[in-house]
Amino acid sequence: MAANKCATTPNANAGTTRMVKEYVKRVESQDLEEYPQWNLKLPLPKLPVPKLADTLAVYLKVIKPITTESQYEHASHLVKEFQAKGGEGEKLQKLIEDLSETTDNWAYKWWLDDMYLLNSSPLPINSNPGMVFPKTTFADSNEQLRFAARLVSGILDYKVIIDARKLPIDRARHREKGQPLCMEQYYRLFSSYREPGEKIDKLRTVESSPVGEHITVIRNNQIFEMAVTNNVMRMSEDDICCQLKRICRIAEESPIKEDETVGILTTQSRDEWARCRHRLLLDPVNQKSLNSIETSIFVLCLDNSVPITYNHHRSVDDTDSKLRDDNSLALQMLHGQSTQLNSCNRWYDKTMQFIIGEDGACGLNYEHSPSEGIAVVQLIEHVLRYMEELRKKKLVRMNSIVDLPYPTRLDWNLSADIQTSISKARHRMDLAISNLDFYLLRFDVYGKDFPKSQNMSPDCLIQLALQLTYYRMHGNLVSTYESASTRRYRLGRVDNIRAASCEALEWCEAMSAQSTSSAESKMLLLRTAIKAQTDLMVQTILGHGMDCHMLALKRVAEEYESYTPAIFEDVTWSLCNTFTLSTSQVLTTLDSFMSYGPVVRYGYGASYNPHSDKIIFCISSFKECPDTRSDKFAMTLKEALCEIQALCVEVSDKKKLMTIDENKEAIISVNNNIVDLSTVNGIIHTPNSESITNVASDISPRRLVRQKNSIYAGGNGNRELVHQIDG
Repeated sequence: MAANKCATTPNANAGTTRMVKEYVKRVESQDLEEYPQWNLKLPLPKLPVPKLADTLAVYLKVIKPITTESQYEHASHLVKEFQAKGGEGEKLQKLIEDLSETTDNWAYKWWLDDMYLLNSSPLPINSNPGMVFPKTTFADSNEQLRFAARLVSGILDYKVIIDARKLPIDRARHREKGQPLCMEQYYRLFSSYREPGEKIDKLRTVESSPVGEHITVIRNNQIFEMAVTNNVMRMSEDDICCQLKRICRIAEESPIKEDETVGILTTQSRDEWARCRHRLLLDPVNQKSLNSIETSIFVLCLDNSVPITYNHHRSVDDTDSKLRDDNSLALQMLHGQSTQLNSCNRWYDKTMQFIIGEDGACGLNYEHSPSEGIAVVQLIEHVLRYMEELRKKKLVRMNSIVDLPYPTRLDWNLSADIQTSISKARHRMDLAISNLDFYLLRFDVYGKDFPKSQNMSPDCLIQLALQLTYYRMHGNLVSTYESASTRRYRLGRVDNIRAASCEALEWCEAMSAQSTSSAESKMLLLRTAIKAQTDLMVQTILGHGMDCHMLALKRVAEEYESYTPAIFEDVTWSLCNTFTLSTSQVLTTLDSFMSYGPVVRYGYGASYNPHSDKIIFCISSFKECPDTRSDKFAMTLKEALCEIQALCVEVSDKKKLMTIDENKEAIISVNNNIVDLSTVNGIIHTPNSESITNVASDISPRRLVRQKNSIYAGGNGNRELVHQIDG
């Protein structure tokens, strides 16, 4: 074993530590300058407990467009009984209010259990999202390992700040702009592990220690423990690269059999994996190996190349150019493509799995229970930018002057029944992979700048486009999940914004081919639906969401009173919580994106990433359902988005509405008779008297004047009342 000896200086390691601290301070100072009014030393407020009547009113409102008339009437009756004065609802509400006084976040534990830990579905596809990093290419395996070493080194530098809990505090970007957000999710990313259980999983947290820190590296389905410190000192990028080369050499020289690929066991249903893990722990060798993985900082997966033949059949240009398409890259991060490629080269229980492929495919797969996607994205983008700064400044840690300890390949004593479980898990994973229908749409007609120009929320417009897409494909609306951050509060995670509203349904019906609604009517319905969506979004992010409160009412009855109220045994409650359309906005500033699978067999997963001039959609469904198809959904969504834009432009060109102050004059011409202004429902608003003429009109421009709430055309001697403003 050749020693890796290089010259060093006492200040070499201090240089990169200082660099990351300077980077973090620079990021933090930008927000401090922009939002000086917020005192970051004050503790975050607790999540408020919504009023019972308010939550139940929202519940009835959100179930109305997705239920039959008889279902809705029955649910209304149950709600009335539940909220009766002195009844069970008031009693359960009081229990939650009392709990909120003694805990940091009354909803957190119930929400975490319900959303993740009680869910026994396999993690890949069903729970763990995949993130694709900006595209890169590697000329050979050395470049792959060099990039991996840079990534590991950059993460470890940044982890110094995480361990010190000195990350710059995230801020709210809308509604109370600059308000500090809870940062606890970040501090779990490199210290958590999801332990499988037969009834419920456990989210374990490992205390960080600078002594003996290690990561887990997986290559050719073989699992290695690799120290990242040497004599308490952090290893340099060159040292890490040297260790990765050693791992690759060992993995190439000593391949393992298919029924020895232990990592595939983490793809089983959670109860099944819990039983296998229990059997593994009976052997001290296996116990030591499992402990190594579960206490590691993160997992690094060094993947094999994926053939171009795995591209989507629609990706003709990429395939002809012998380039991997977005779909193929996304699926590698989600599930590894197949057990013959990279699906066994994983350990899905670990919170952060960084994936570096031989062909330049880079990204991660992360276990969702400790953190939301936005925290993961924020951290990764900081790390990638920091890595680039280090590369440009050529500031690196110096190499070790002592022998590097060889990485340890983890040993396993696998009984015959465990090997059988491995074989079954491989088969089931390949079936699950073949069942996933995935399509990535890069919509480049417009991005978030266009809805902003129409005074619309980009997120709300996208949500309504998704509703219209589902309506056109299936003829109805369904229960829809959109995560809404509640990080303004202590231990805040998310609640749910429900886009399938009565207002959205009315608009979708007006947008159908059979509708005779005018463009103005469609536009009015669109703005009404957007307002309803916006109001619900604001209500939810400010801590008054319906879903977490309803869940708490159910769970507090079951845990404190040992019964389930009738409202929660009704079919409508089940329907309300079956999310056929599971959506999430995951913003990135780099050319990266995140995707995930559907949450029900007959549903869709739809993540979206709006940029200023484009929107990236990741659509997923299951092939076993004959009624769903991801590429068709994506194409229908593209048509819906284009139609919304055309509607906005048509109405804008047709009306050319402008503001008219009292006793001010303006000139306006429209494509139809001026009296058609009445169809606009009084939207003549602007604070000045500038003139505007629609040159495309064949009607002569008319002079308008506003007096109080009346709009007149013509001069003072011959005026005609053409419009009365409401209110």
